[in-house]
Amino acid sequence: MPIEFTHVPGKTADAAVPFFYDFAETATKLGLIEDGGFRKIVVDDSAGLLTDMDLAAQVLDRTSSLEVVLTHWAGVVEPTVAARQLASIDRKSGGRLVLRMISEPLSDADAETRPVGHTVIWQRIDEYLVLLKRLWSNDRPFDHEGAFYSIKGGYVPRKGPHGADLIIRMGGQSGTAVKVAGRHADVFELAPGSIDEVRQSMERVRVAAAEHGRASKLRFALPVRIHQGASAPGLKAVDVAGPPAQAALSLLAYAALGIDEFMIVGVDTPREIATVGRETIALLRNSLVRRETDAFQPGTFAPRAGIETRAAG
Repeated sequence: MPIEFTHVPGKTADAAVPFFYDFAETATKLGLIEDGGFRKIVVDDSAGLLTDMDLAAQVLDRTSSLEVVLTHWAGVVEPTVAARQLASIDRKSGGRLVLRMISEPLSDADAETRPVGHTVIWQRIDEYLVLLKRLWSNDRPFDHEGAFYSIKGGYVPRKGPHGADLIIRMGGQSGTAVKVAGRHADVFELAPGSIDEVRQSMERVRVAAAEHGRASKLRFALPVRIHQGASAPGLKAVDVAGPPAQAALSLLAYAALGIDEFMIVGVDTPREIATVGRETIALLRNSLVRRETDAFQPGTFAPRAGIETRAAG
């Protein structure tokens, strides 16, 4: 499967305005992203989950082929409500919705009655995803009584095009996070690091997925900052320095590990988006085609001396 590119919006370079809130310029940017070789765009707004859902629906309405990676977390809305809303968005878009699950602290009314910690948060995510998948696939209403959720007559009458097969993305570095991701994730978002660190992380997640018979189904995404610029708050990325040809060569070293997707961070102005699509993405794709044609072995594209790739915040 060819490498895919995902745009991760940050803030505009000339003003502290979130990417999606300059509506006149957003339409231009979305057109450039869609035409520039990006397959997906991440929606992750600081206003929260409900705003993310609204923005995702708007982006899907304004584009024809771009997939929207909707950042989502448990605890804001009940699973039955979320399942219906997500199925509706996916259905209206023709199946272009992707769910990106992240961890958030427990904040509902009864959180104080339970020990709140990292493990509990991921246990809640686990139960939440189990319920979403069940709601997207069931033929009749069902009841559920779990550690975090109680459902009576749970049912989503109008499923999305993919039903329970809606693509789910997850990440995390702790053993608990990796274990839950191994059970549910179709795409695992890796933490930035050196070639060896990323390779080790991939192996950890594959082992966790293998426990559920899913190792061969798992794909990997790596956040990358191609050049310095405004980036999405909180998202760390591999910093790739140099001109387009040099940046593409650096990314080939990661592609050789089995990375399926690069999440491009810090490319937000129309000019930056157009340049990355026309130069770096095109060069990398052409290089990957040549690699497949020449049947190079993994490790062929190890970084040359002088090419800088490092984890950056």
